[in-house]
Amino acid sequence: MDKFKEHIIKILKKHVKIDFELEVPPSSDMGDYAFPCFPLAKTLKKSPNEISKDLSKKIKNDKIISEVKTLGPYLNFFVNKSSLAESTLNKVLKEKEQYGSSNLGKNKKIILEHTSINPNASPHVGRARNAMIGDAIARILRFQNYDVEVRYYVNDIGKQIAMLVLGARKTKKLDFDSLLSVYQKISKEVENSKNKEQEIFNLLKELESGNKEIKEEFKKVVAIALKGQEKLFSDLGIEYDVFDHESSYLWSKKTKEVLEMLQKTGKFFFDKDNRFILDQRGFGLGMKMPVFVLTRGDGTSLYSLRDIAYALDMEQKAENIVVLGEDQKLYNEQINAALLTLERNPRKAVHYSFVLLEDGKMSTRKGNLVLLEDFMEESVKKAEAELKNRHDQVDHKAAKVIGYGALKFSILKVSPEKNVVFNWEHALSFEGETSPYIQYAYARINSILKKTKLPKKADLSLLTEKEEAELVKKIAYFPEIAEKAARELRPSTIASYSYDLAKSFNEYYHKHQILKAEKETMEARLVLIKCVQQTIKNSLDLLGIDVLERM
Repeated sequence: MDKFKEHIIKILKKHVKIDFELEVPPSSDMGDYAFPCFPLAKTLKKSPNEISKDLSKKIKNDKIISEVKTLGPYLNFFVNKSSLAESTLNKVLKEKEQYGSSNLGKNKKIILEHTSINPNASPHVGRARNAMIGDAIARILRFQNYDVEVRYYVNDIGKQIAMLVLGARKTKKLDFDSLLSVYQKISKEVENSKNKEQEIFNLLKELESGNKEIKEEFKKVVAIALKGQEKLFSDLGIEYDVFDHESSYLWSKKTKEVLEMLQKTGKFFFDKDNRFILDQRGFGLGMKMPVFVLTRGDGTSLYSLRDIAYALDMEQKAENIVVLGEDQKLYNEQINAALLTLERNPRKAVHYSFVLLEDGKMSTRKGNLVLLEDFMEESVKKAEAELKNRHDQVDHKAAKVIGYGALKFSILKVSPEKNVVFNWEHALSFEGETSPYIQYAYARINSILKKTKLPKKADLSLLTEKEEAELVKKIAYFPEIAEKAARELRPSTIASYSYDLAKSFNEYYHKHQILKAEKETMEARLVLIKCVQQTIKNSLDLLGIDVLERM
């Protein structure tokens, strides 16, 4: 719709001498675009209703504008349906997989950090939300031609890893599948024993002092966890360009440099325990005591200092976006305050809320969780059962596409700031607002197109039905939707659009004949549904969800 919107704006600017934005009316019966006249009332000393009527008399219909209509204070525009169909559908047929893409991000590089969970066990579905959101954002940005580098910041030297290292010493054979039970067992021991907790701190102290044997123990455990996690995410189509390790900043030259830089600002002090503390008053952090502790009393670095050093490294390379849980909001604000103190650019954060079980929040330590790998396995089993029921045979590859798509969509369709209430039946349902529903619309169109040939040329002016006009409009809006999702870093925008388009197609399919329509009408409708199919595929691609030719 860009070209049509730009045309209407150009016409309006001949009569309106203020900056303005067009709105989309809540119903297509009211028009395709609307200009609100309220901002002109004070200057023209007229009511918005009068201004709307006056403007309507000055604007004539043309090849793009088919009707101008006043609705109270709004001047509503109807675009020429034939022109829109011709322009939009031919564009889809020409651009195919690139339809909806733009040069919004041309010559712009972004470092996107996501996942970054503790490499101490198999991740649960709650933690996997980070990876799914991050991967979708990467896809959405790349679709707009941003140069995106995806990084995984490996938290490989924290207390959780030290606990796992201690627990692993009692395990004969340590592999990825055994990590969780080892971690949960040692967690209970630490909870019930101050001596065990002290052992953990002793391990960390030995690590920071450069003990080579301890370093190797940490390295071995982390490698097992990271390799297992990487494989799981890879199975879901989630890949990383670079793995950065927190351990590389462990009392490194870089962290020393950061401390020296912060000292020069004068915004620091040493507390009674000789810890280096950054004074963050004036940044509106909402804390009674806005301070950021960066070192222990013995001078060794805390993760906060290492994170500032890492953020500085990333900031020097490109614009930095990081995906974080909502419980990290304040912490990220403190990191950004430190960057601003050093007169550097803050990083942009996408915060997401929790994935909840029926009875509350998931926790790796307590064990009340659903592991990602278990859910992936169960989703494939349920998809196989559905395929067997439909076709009396099982296609494992297709079941993975359906099951993994259901998992991703159930997470990504929810706005990041809202909780996802985990529900097996709803997430894997083949009805309603789900990935299988959208994938099935794609497969249904494919089934129709296989029965005939797509015409080389069709009279698209024959797409006169209301449902056809709605489908064309929805397809035409996709570039705007894709760009909006990129600007706002919101995959849920794409998920909602995908479902709306599939739903509109299904309603159209049940109401109108395609292959049994008159020849010229049939040809126009075949082009229409081909473009619907392509747009569904493009939108699901942005979510990392595959399509199937048959379901």
